[in-house]
Amino acid sequence: MASKFKRGSSTVRKITQLSNDMDQESENGSVGLATYTVHIPPTPDNQPMEISLERSSSRRVEDQYASSSMFTGGFNQFTRAHLKDKVIESESSHPQMAGAKGSSCAVPGCDGRVMTDERGLDVVPCECDYKICRDCYRDALRAGAGICPGCKEPYKEPEVRGLTNSQPLPLPPGAGVSKMERRLSLMKSGALTRSQTNEFDHAQWLFETKGSYGYGNAMWPKDSQPDSNSGSGSGSEWMGGDPNVFKEKQWRPLTRKLSISAAVLSPYRLMILIRLVVLVFFLKWRVQNPNDDAIWLWGMSVVCEIWFAFSWLLDQLPKLFPVNRVVDLDVLKEKFETPNPTNPTGKSDLPGIDMFVSTADPEKEPPLVTANTILSILAADYPVEKLSCYVSDDGGALLTFEAMAEAASFANLWVPFCRKHDIEPRNPESYFNLKRDPYKNKVRSDFVRDRRRVKREYDEFKVRINSLPDSIRRRSDAYNATVEMKAMKKWRENGNEEPMENLKIPKATWMADGTHWPGTWTTAASEHSRGDHASIIQVMLKPPSDTPLNLTSSDSNALDFSEVDIRLPMLVYVSREKRPGYDHNKKAGAMNALVRASAVMSNGPFILNLDCDHYIYNSQALREGMCFMMDRGGERLCYVQFPQRFEGIDPNDRYANHNTVFFDVNMRALDGIQGPMYVGTGCLFRRTALYGFDPPRNKEESGWFGGKKKKSSTVASVPEGGGEEQSLRSGGMEDEEMSVALVPKKFGNSSLLVDSIRVAEFQGLPLADHSSIKYGRPPGALTLPRDPLDAATVAEAINVISCWYEDKTEWGLRVGWIYGSVTEDVVTGYRMHNRGWKSVYCVTKREAFRGTAPINLTDRLHQVLRWATGSVEIFFSRNNALLASSRLKFLQRIAYLNVGIYPFTSIFLIVYCFIPALSLFTGQFIVQTLQVTFLVYLLGITLTLVILAALEIKWSGIELEEWWRNEQFWLIGGTSAHLAAVLQGLLKVMAGIEISFTLTSKSSGDDENDEFADLYVIKWTSLMIPPLTIMMVNLIAIAVAVSRTIYSEDREWSSLLGGVFFSFWVLSHLYPFAKGLMGRRGRTPTIVFVWSGLISITISLLWVAIDPPSGSSNIGGSFQFP
Repeated sequence: MASKFKRGSSTVRKITQLSNDMDQESENGSVGLATYTVHIPPTPDNQPMEISLERSSSRRVEDQYASSSMFTGGFNQFTRAHLKDKVIESESSHPQMAGAKGSSCAVPGCDGRVMTDERGLDVVPCECDYKICRDCYRDALRAGAGICPGCKEPYKEPEVRGLTNSQPLPLPPGAGVSKMERRLSLMKSGALTRSQTNEFDHAQWLFETKGSYGYGNAMWPKDSQPDSNSGSGSGSEWMGGDPNVFKEKQWRPLTRKLSISAAVLSPYRLMILIRLVVLVFFLKWRVQNPNDDAIWLWGMSVVCEIWFAFSWLLDQLPKLFPVNRVVDLDVLKEKFETPNPTNPTGKSDLPGIDMFVSTADPEKEPPLVTANTILSILAADYPVEKLSCYVSDDGGALLTFEAMAEAASFANLWVPFCRKHDIEPRNPESYFNLKRDPYKNKVRSDFVRDRRRVKREYDEFKVRINSLPDSIRRRSDAYNATVEMKAMKKWRENGNEEPMENLKIPKATWMADGTHWPGTWTTAASEHSRGDHASIIQVMLKPPSDTPLNLTSSDSNALDFSEVDIRLPMLVYVSREKRPGYDHNKKAGAMNALVRASAVMSNGPFILNLDCDHYIYNSQALREGMCFMMDRGGERLCYVQFPQRFEGIDPNDRYANHNTVFFDVNMRALDGIQGPMYVGTGCLFRRTALYGFDPPRNKEESGWFGGKKKKSSTVASVPEGGGEEQSLRSGGMEDEEMSVALVPKKFGNSSLLVDSIRVAEFQGLPLADHSSIKYGRPPGALTLPRDPLDAATVAEAINVISCWYEDKTEWGLRVGWIYGSVTEDVVTGYRMHNRGWKSVYCVTKREAFRGTAPINLTDRLHQVLRWATGSVEIFFSRNNALLASSRLKFLQRIAYLNVGIYPFTSIFLIVYCFIPALSLFTGQFIVQTLQVTFLVYLLGITLTLVILAALEIKWSGIELEEWWRNEQFWLIGGTSAHLAAVLQGLLKVMAGIEISFTLTSKSSGDDENDEFADLYVIKWTSLMIPPLTIMMVNLIAIAVAVSRTIYSEDREWSSLLGGVFFSFWVLSHLYPFAKGLMGRRGRTPTIVFVWSGLISITISLLWVAIDPPSGSSNIGGSFQFP
C-alpha cells in the first residue's frame, strides 16, 4: 500500500551508529561503524518535508504532521509516514485526535484544512494570521518565493529550508536537556576500547556525577560558586542558599510501614516453630515404627509425609515477617503539586508514567474490553502531560486499531465527565453496571443530565465497537470489488488471451481512508498475515499541551466542561514487526518492543503494564504507587506490585479464582523481606531496573583494624551541561580503562534509546529534600514541558520495534522482560531481586485494578497448567533460586525456590491420595495399629494447622471460606495440572518433546441471561482423568471396605476407620471438582458416566483378581458362564 505514494524524491535520514557485531573490532579495540537509512516519505502527494531546527510555525506544522501520520517499516524496508485524514469513519472534534483538522484553507480553489496544534488552535506561518494549509504553504515557499498569499509579505522565518536527500532530520532534544548534554561520550567517539574484564559496570555509568550536588547529597555547593549554566529562571538556582532551610519545616514521609500486631504475629511465629517440632518428632516416630504387615504401604506414606513437611516448610518460612503499608497522598500533593519557591506556578513535578496494554487476538480478547481498559487509563487521576498509553497489538489487526480509535474518540466525552463528577470506577462498562445508587454523594445539579447523555453516547459507542467486524468486512469487500473490476478492465484492454481465472488479486483489508491496512489482513497474504507484517505506529491522541485546556460550547445540548481540563494523555498504537523465521517471544517480546518504543517517544521513567482485561478501578492508584517510588529509599525499588482483584466470579468462588491466600498472605509476607514477586500485570516498574542495571548501594570495605567503612559505589547525578568528555562513571581515574563499548551489544544500535537511559534514571529519582536522601533530584526539575513528537523520533521508534533489532543484543537475556519461560513475569522479577533491587506491595484501600478470571473448571485447570509449566522450566534453568547471587536474601531465596519446586509435590500428592483406597482394599493401614502415640501426633499436627490458619486469617484479613477454597483447589490442581506440568517439563528437558494439553470436546451452556453460565460449562480435557480416578477409587474402596467389615467374622474397625477418615479427607478436597463435573440441573455430559463406569469396572475386576473370594482361585469365584 505504501509503495503507491512513492512517486518522487523522499526524505532520507542517514544515521551512523555503533555496530552490533562486536566481532568487527580491530586489534586496537576500535569498534566498527554501521550505517542504516531511514526513509521518511512525505504525505501522499509527495511534497518535500521541511523541518526547521527551532520551534517555528512550520516546525509546529511538521510536529502535527508526525502526530497525525501512521508510520510503518521493518527489516530491509523503508520507514514510511502516511498522513491520515481520518482513522475511523466517525468524526471526532477533539484537538488531540489523530486526523483532527482546523479551519478551511483561505487559498482560492483549495479544499484543504489548516493544521492544528494540541490545543485545537490553527497553526499559521505568518503574523497576519492568514489561514493556509500545509500543502499550499509549501507551494508558496517553493513557487511563490516565500511570499504570504494574504499580506503579500515574505515569511519571516529564514531558518525554514527544504531538506535535500543528504540532510538528516534533526534529532529531538530531551526534556529540558540539550542533545549534546544527553549524548553519551560513547556515541561521540569513533574508537572505543574494551575493559580488561570485558564487563560493563551499569551502576557506575548510571549514577554518574558531575559538578555540584543537590540538597540531601554528600556535599553542598558553596554560595559563592558561580554557575555559568544558570540564568535567572534556571533550575540551578534552587541550590543556592543555606541547606538548613529544610529544617524549618518538618520533613514528612510519603509512606509508612505498619507492623502486624505482636499479639497476633508472635503466636503465629511460635506456632510455626511448634508445628515444625511436632513434624520432626512425628516423622522420626514414623520411621522408627514401620508396619511389617504392609511395608510397601508404610514406605510410600513415609516418603510422601517427609516431602509434605519439606514443602510446608518452604511455603511457611517466607511468611515470618508480614507487613502492611500505607501512603499519604496529601504529602505527595504538597511536595510535587503545590506552589513553593522552587516551583512558583505549582505545576506537577511528578515523573512521567508510560502505561502498557498488551493484546494479541481480538477474537479471544474482545475489543470492547480492551477499549474500556484504555478509557480507564486515559481518565486516571495523574497529570495529563505526564501520562502516556501504549497499546501493543501483537496480532496487527485492523479491528483492534479501529477499536482504539473509537475509544480515543469517546474519551473526548468520557474523561472530562469523570473529572467533573469524580466518577469511580472510570471504566464505563463497570460504572454503568454498578449495582448501587449512582446518584449517591453527587452534589452537582447537572450530574443527572450529564450521566444520561454519557450513558446514551456509551451505548452508541458499544454498538460501533461491536459492529466494527462487519463494517471492516463490508468496506474491504467494496474496495476489493472496485480493484478487481479495474484489474479485469485493464486485463481486457491489454488483450490477454489467458483465462480470467489466472488473474489473482489479493483480498486486501482496507482502512477508513481508503488505503491498505499494513498489518494482518482478514484473508492472509504475503507480508499481511499474523506472523508476517510490518511495524506500525500510530499516535491516536497527540501529546497534550503543557497547560490545562478548557472547552466552552454554545450548544445547549453539549455538556458543560468549562471548568474541566479536557486534555487527554498521549495514546499510541504499536504493532511490532513480525517475519517468518524469527522467534518473537510472545508477550515478553511484545513488552520489550513497547519498552524501546516508549523510551524513544516519551521516555517515562516509570512503566505500568496491564493486561487488556485489567482496568484501573481506583483512579488514584498511580499516585499511591508513586508514593513508594518518590519516598526515601525509593531509588532502590525496582517495582511496586499491586494485588490482582477479579470480578465476574461466582459468589462461592468454587475454584479459588480470587486467589486471596496468595495475594493477601504470601505476597504481603514477602513484602517484609525483599519484596513481592512480579505477577504479570498491575505492576509499576522503574525503567532503569528493566534495563538490567544494579541498584545504588553502599559497599562495605574492611579497614586496617578490622572495622568496616562504607564506600559509596554509586553517586546520584543531575544531568547538567557537560562537555564532550564527560565521564560515564563515578569512579576515579584508575577506572579509565573500563569500556562502554558493550552498550550497543546490550541495548542495540539506537542512539536515541541509549541517550534516553540517563534521562529516565535522573527523572525517576526522589526529591532531594532531606539529608537522608542520598540519590535525589532538585525540586522543580520536571516542570518543564516536553518536546512534541517529530517525524525523526517516530521513525526511530519504528526502527527499535523491528524484528531484527534484538539480534546480538541482551534484550530478553538480561535487559527487559526475560525470555525462555512461559511465566516470564516471575523470571523478570527474580532477575531484579537477584541484582539486589527491592520491591513493594501496594494494597490500596480501594482496589487499584480489577480484571477477569476464568470461572470454568477446564479453563481454570489450563491456567494453572501454564503457571506450573513455567515453574518447572524455572527449576531446570539457570533461574533456579539455588543458583542465585548473594544479593538475594535467604528467605526470598526460599520463596523463589518454592516457586520452582511446588509442582513436584503433585507426584507425592497423587500417591498419597491413593493410599487410603489401597488401605481399605487390603485391610492394612499406614501404621501397625492405631496407637495412642500416632493419634496424639495426628491431633497435634491438625491443631497446629488449624491455629496457624486462624492466625493467618487474623493478620491477613482473608475469610475462612477463602482459605478453605484455596486448600481444596491446591489438591485439585496438584492432582491434575501440576502433574501434567511436571511430565511436560521432564519430557521437554530430557527428550526435547513438546506436549500441549488441549480441549478434546466442548459443550456450552444455553442460558445467556445467567452471569455465571460459564461456570457450568463442561469442556472435557485429559487433565480431569487423575482427580476423577482418585475420586472413583476412593468411593469404591469405601464401599468395599464397609461391606467386607460388616460381613466378615473378624471385624477390624480400627483399619476401617483410619482408611475411611483419610478417604473422606481426599473426597472433601475434591468436592468442587465433582460439583463442576455434574454441571447444572442434571446436564451431566455422557463422557462423565462413561469414564466413571469404565473406571469402576476396571478397579472391581482388578480387586477380584488380586484378592479372589475365599474357596476359589479364579476370577469371579464360583460363578461360571453357561
